Amino acid sequence: MDVVEELGAALGCDDPAVLRVGPGHRRLVVPDRHGDAFTVDVLGDNRSEDRPAHRVVHLLPGGGLNVAANYCTAQGRSLARFLADHGYLVIGTTPREDALTADGIGPRCADWGLDGHRADLERVVTAAGSVTGLPYDLLGHSAGAALALATAAARSGDDALRRVLVLDTTGPYDPRTEPDLVARAEALTDLLDQQLAAGVTTVDPGLKGLFARAATDPDGPSGLPRPAGRAGQFSNLGLLHYALTRTPELPGPANWIHHRGHSDGDYVFGATPADDRFGLTHTPLPVWREAIARLGSGLQPTALLRDLAALWAGRTDTHRIDWAAIRADVVWVNAESGRGDHDLGARLVRAGGARVDYRVVPGYGHGDVVWSATAERDVWESLLPRP
Repeated sequence: MDVVEELGAALGCDDPAVLRVGPGHRRLVVPDRHGDAFTVDVLGDNRSEDRPAHRVVHLLPGGGLNVAANYCTAQGRSLARFLADHGYLVIGTTPREDALTADGIGPRCADWGLDGHRADLERVVTAAGSVTGLPYDLLGHSAGAALALATAAARSGDDALRRVLVLDTTGPYDPRTEPDLVARAEALTDLLDQQLAAGVTTVDPGLKGLFARAATDPDGPSGLPRPAGRAGQFSNLGLLHYALTRTPELPGPANWIHHRGHSDGDYVFGATPADDRFGLTHTPLPVWREAIARLGSGLQPTALLRDLAALWAGRTDTHRIDWAAIRADVVWVNAESGRGDHDLGARLVRAGGARVDYRVVPGYGHGDVVWSATAERDVWESLLPRP
């Protein structure tokens, strides 16, 4: 067996059948005893004779995303391919909610918080270690970055874990300097707890629907009035751009965590909706379309959002990361227009003794750190190990 087949066997797949996704890119489906499954994507091969991999990197996608959308989509070379080209064996774990169907949503989804996601990731990390014997890094974007940090804290005694690579996520807000943000995060934690108690176990962020309507009827009315008393409704395409570039200004319980938007860009109102002018600065709309088209359900577990909100609020009674327990080096890159400059999490990790490289990329939105045409230069190169 090759490395992917051995990984499938180590993960307990009854028949480690391998789906070939693309050149040098294969996928395993990992079932569990409850009938659910998550997928594991692998790029590169640590047994290549001409250029063997020197380290594993585990890719953890953001909420509602999967590995293919988050890390294998790009205008040119994707982040996953970039890492494989730099000697990594790339292993990406897509969470089980990606495979949900409408009739599959049920009470078991209430357990799919950060701890549930970490349990699946732990299986993959352990299996990869047994198969490859290589040291590894954890790389996460958004919710995946919070999962990477939580996993690093739980595995603080694992010498094989070398680095945690964090792309645009929110740690705890500082209660001394950001009390209003702490209060909003506390209110969101309570709201999501109430939804869980009422049996609401998943949340649809709505991006799939926005992209679908913008593709089929771009100039049609969206049903949402333009703000500040302006006449008419957004067009479907206009609303999509507004949602991407002015995210906090639209309804949504967690939209406020973005400083400006999912993607950096401009939106200038005209006299009528047809006169509105808009565009994206870094990530072309076709790249966004490709990423969204690769999604499965696009749903986010309510429990996962609740745990994230608790982290932002510092509500350790709901969910806690032992920041000081993280021993691996941390490279933390936030986006100015995305999650912005909130560095308490990085400071807490550094206070525990770990080395932390924290910075904010000017002019980037939340998704631009993985999809921008210039992300390789502005972000990804800083993720590579230093000589």
